[in-house]
Amino acid sequence: MASSPQDLGPVLDKDGVRLTVDDAIATVTLTNPAKRNAQSPALWRALTEAGQLLPGSVRVVVLRGEGKSFSAGLDRQMLSPEGIPGEPSFVDLARSDDAALDAAIAGYQDAFTWWRRNDIVSIAAVRGHAIGAGFQLALACDLRVVADDVQFAMRETSLGLVPDLTGTHPLVGLVGYARALEICATGRFVTAEESVNIGLANLAVPGAELDGAVRDLAAALLAAPRDAVIETKALLRGAQGRTYDEQRGAERAAQARRLRDLAGLGE
Repeated sequence: MASSPQDLGPVLDKDGVRLTVDDAIATVTLTNPAKRNAQSPALWRALTEAGQLLPGSVRVVVLRGEGKSFSAGLDRQMLSPEGIPGEPSFVDLARSDDAALDAAIAGYQDAFTWWRRNDIVSIAAVRGHAIGAGFQLALACDLRVVADDVQFAMRETSLGLVPDLTGTHPLVGLVGYARALEICATGRFVTAEESVNIGLANLAVPGAELDGAVRDLAAALLAAPRDAVIETKALLRGAQGRTYDEQRGAERAAQARRLRDLAGLGE
């Protein structure tokens, strides 16, 4: 029997992020439940590092939070005039020139981008609050399985800000422009039932069943040959940016690669 991620030594464990690897499954855990897994630049750097440290054997990455909440969003100390010690405050960022400000935000976004790599499938296991940056981190993943107590909310607009941690593109893709605008502009909560109904979550289960449901989904994803999943994910990710005929062509090219590989004729 394979060891559980908790039985293995962590590949990474710092700044509120722990990465464990069990053969083809990696688990990234947010580890500051006392602050409801609030996010900071240090946590974002650790998440970026976790993506860089994934072994080539990993096919599925599970993202979870310790405690009752997935992530309640930004560490509110970031919003104070003094900010977090050792990090630029919002005031410091506002005083930066355009290039420096853009580079700073791009660096933060790096923590949210690698989850959609074609060589992995990422699953967010979400319970409790997933607010602001927490909502966007769940949106960074390919799939979302939620507990029945989940509460998604995009609260940036109420703070006079905009969602800037890569969440707007997947949100519009999942629920459509009108629903995405309403969710973001009002900052209201989206419950488990609604999140499934509007396509935001793949599955909602009682909280006690969340880990088991994620394990079952991971096992189902691992049942198909890896190269076929990679090619299929690439096809689906690119579909919105292609015309119907362009997508047909992409399908033909991908299938030709698969047939040649299966016949032993690949490069």
